[in-house]
Amino acid sequence: MALAFLAIFFLLVGASLAAPAWEDIAGRGPLSNNLSGTITVDGEETNVVSLEGIPIGPTWRSKYLLGADSNGRDIMVRLLYGGRNSLLIGLTAALVTSLLAIVLGTVAGFFRGAVDAVIRFTMDVIWAFPVIVLGVALGTALSLGGLQIGPLEIDGDSKVIPILIIGFVYIPYMARPIRGQVLSLREKEFIEAARAQGMGPVRTIVSEVLPNLSSTIVVFFPIMVANAILLEAALSFLGAGVPPPDPTWGNMIDSGVDRIVTAPHQAIVPGAMLVLTVLSLNVFGDGVRDAFDPRAKSLVRK
Repeated sequence: MALAFLAIFFLLVGASLAAPAWEDIAGRGPLSNNLSGTITVDGEETNVVSLEGIPIGPTWRSKYLLGADSNGRDIMVRLLYGGRNSLLIGLTAALVTSLLAIVLGTVAGFFRGAVDAVIRFTMDVIWAFPVIVLGVALGTALSLGGLQIGPLEIDGDSKVIPILIIGFVYIPYMARPIRGQVLSLREKEFIEAARAQGMGPVRTIVSEVLPNLSSTIVVFFPIMVANAILLEAALSFLGAGVPPPDPTWGNMIDSGVDRIVTAPHQAIVPGAMLVLTVLSLNVFGDGVRDAFDPRAKSLVRK
């Protein structure tokens, strides 16, 4: 089951990467408005957006396969490009989270003392805020003035902003379990043997501790990707993520909510893609966790 859902995820990734090819087939880009355009459906000339402002529904043709939005843009094209943006942000943010969580969790658990107290207090402060509330607060603040780190300046509408926000707010969710595992590992005999051989702290962490964290990292990563994609959609839906007209699944759902009665496909289609992506990653993550869980293996043998 886990491998089947992993295959579904790869199909979604492949479809999103093929967005430029579908753009050539559809003849329209993701930002191309077509309010006054027409299309021939079943031999009849039909407005892409009616005089009442209602966009055309799915035509099941190469053009407007999944219908149009309120600006006459092809939803299929925007869906694939939105998938590229959502997946890019989710994967990159998960990498940022994993890297920082591994470093902070390992350092806190191995050195303990004052270092552990400072890192643990910082994690507790971040943990105290719901991720959506903290993400919206940071996204709104940084979208107004951007972010400047020394000579590096990031514009407020850059995709780097939601990547950094999502990567930051999820650090405690991965760092705390890693810290707990490192606290257990540092008392093991092989760590004492490494110290007896004259290994320094950095070498001990790299050669002895990190290899024993590999299963935990592998289990957490797909779940972090799913959470990052879901949070990006929530931030974009609330206006604190990727700003329109650049498409993501989140802001496509946001624009479709206003037409949920007259044009439900605008919200249903990107919502279905988001649910399928997050579901496939979560099922795969559960499968990886069961594969690395010795208790699960013993239950299977019985």
